[in-house]
Amino acid sequence: MNGAEERMKRVLRVLGDDLWTLRAAPLPPSVWVRWLPHGLVCLVAAGTALASADQLVDNYRLGAQYGLLCSVAQGVAVVLALWRPVPAWWLSTVVTVLAALGARQEMLSDPSMGAHPWPWTASGVVAQGTVLLLLGLRVPSRVSAEALAVTVFVTWLVQGVIGSTEYQATGVLAVSLFAAVLLLGAALRGRREARYQLVEQAGITAEERARRTLLEERNRIARELHDVVAHHMSVISIQAQVAPHLVENPSDELRENLEGIRKNALEALTELRRVLGVLRSENPEDPYGLGAAGSGATPDAPQPTLDRLDALIDNTRAAGLDVVTLVRGKAPAYPPGMQLSAYRIVQEALSNALRHAPGSQVRVEVTHDRRGLSLEVTNSRPRGPVRSSPGAGHGLLGMRERAVMLGGHVAAHPTLHGGFTVLAFLPKDGTALPLTEDTGPPADLELIFPAPRPKPPTAQPPTGDETR
Repeated sequence: MNGAEERMKRVLRVLGDDLWTLRAAPLPPSVWVRWLPHGLVCLVAAGTALASADQLVDNYRLGAQYGLLCSVAQGVAVVLALWRPVPAWWLSTVVTVLAALGARQEMLSDPSMGAHPWPWTASGVVAQGTVLLLLGLRVPSRVSAEALAVTVFVTWLVQGVIGSTEYQATGVLAVSLFAAVLLLGAALRGRREARYQLVEQAGITAEERARRTLLEERNRIARELHDVVAHHMSVISIQAQVAPHLVENPSDELRENLEGIRKNALEALTELRRVLGVLRSENPEDPYGLGAAGSGATPDAPQPTLDRLDALIDNTRAAGLDVVTLVRGKAPAYPPGMQLSAYRIVQEALSNALRHAPGSQVRVEVTHDRRGLSLEVTNSRPRGPVRSSPGAGHGLLGMRERAVMLGGHVAAHPTLHGGFTVLAFLPKDGTALPLTEDTGPPADLELIFPAPRPKPPTAQPPTGDETR
């Protein structure tokens, strides 16, 4: 008995799971759906052709051949309106006029026929209305208004000027319906065009925004590199001025050439200072003290190098992040532009962690080797509420621009633990290395944030691997 009860419970449970549910089960997308309007129009064409044949042959007594010919032509006009709305409208109008004139002849010859709808039959109104709706959806409003005006004129000419004996006048009703249908078609067409223009304008705006962001970031990089170039030009000027004093009895040609070098360097330096005065921003926003050096309140400050990473990280800690740094290898004499780019990459990665991962742990790893400089900035998942940041998207773009300029590359992707990592490599000699495709975080990625190692005693020399 227990076995039967268990089976019954399983059956009821299965039935409950299968039938007592509100799960959504939509139909799969089908290519036939886009042909649904065409199918509906074809059904309307078939229905109007059959109804028109019944009215023209039986009620108006136009004969089988004449009535069927007009009915088929009316149905063909409805189908033709899917591809050629203007010729379809002409065909439908001409067929209606021919059928109305034939019915008038029969009504005049046989007054006992009774009063029938004339000059527009019910099937004719449906067919002409469908054609006008398709015409209003496809052609400009001016063309739709012209077609309606011609239809009104033809209706007035047949009913008001030519006329007939006893009949049920349908001209006013038909014209009113045609005007409403054309107004609906024109409104739908205007809405479709407005939506298309909106989508097109949105695409153009997004493209312009991306282009502007790229140009702004390149402008900022060029502005900073002007400082480096200006420093070199200053050194050239000083060396050209000192060089004659280092040679015994320098010739006049040597003095003249060195004086020319010094003069050109000073002129170039003057021009660079003018360009810097135009490019530099007056009031950059820097709430955490991580902003660009050489701007704002101290526009003449030198551009930062790797020696100032400690101050940058101290400011980041003061802003609320737990930052651990790890330095591997001994730093060689990097070019100033490379040091500036490395500093900016770390700065931007820390700024992103402040904005998008408040309260997180951050590991900054700097590795020096014979090939160049490797940078890694990894943050854990945020511990505080993340506020919306309406930035211009300069962060990763600026990192990649700086790295590519020096022949390096940058990879950035989220981690499996909900954080984010930025990896950058800058070659020492500026030679671009073959890029590897960034396929996202590796499958075995684990975030480990090493605790700061104790500082070595002051009596011992520093080693190659140093944590600070």
